Amino acid sequence: MTLSQDAENGKPPAVRQLRLVVEAEDYEAALAFYRDALGLPEQAAFSGGDGAHVAILDAGRATLEIANPAQKRMIDDVEVGRQVAPKIRVAFEVDDARAATDRLLSAGAEEVAPPTVTPWQSLNARFDAPAGLHISVFQELRSLEERESLDGFGTEEGRREDSS
Repeated sequence: MTLSQDAENGKPPAVRQLRLVVEAEDYEAALAFYRDALGLPEQAAFSGGDGAHVAILDAGRATLEIANPAQKRMIDDVEVGRQVAPKIRVAFEVDDARAATDRLLSAGAEEVAPPTVTPWQSLNARFDAPAGLHISVFQELRSLEERESLDGFGTEEGRREDSS
């Protein structure tokens, strides 16, 4: 049973929010990039003594994507054509990957790969971004229901059921 199914059955989810905390040497530049160029609205901001600052940016729905090394290599090959991503890559779903690419390049991101249509039917672009993050922006080109019919797309639970 998934967390969303647990919530539907009256059980509160075990985790309410995924918060990725990133230390940025150039705080103002990182804030301008992620808040203003990428478009993550500021949810809260706090400051403390000795010049301490933090901004919490709303990234919409969060997921944690766990990939084995073979999958990570395959994604890099499809999206970039070579191995580039570190162990952690942050991906943001956007409505228009090409427009987001233009905004992010104008805001100082370094393009690793231009928007590329993937076998799982999304349009993905890769960047090295402020605060030392390797990021993707992706635009879903088909609905979840349409993608579920593609080879290799489904859930781990579905794959276990298919193999029994």
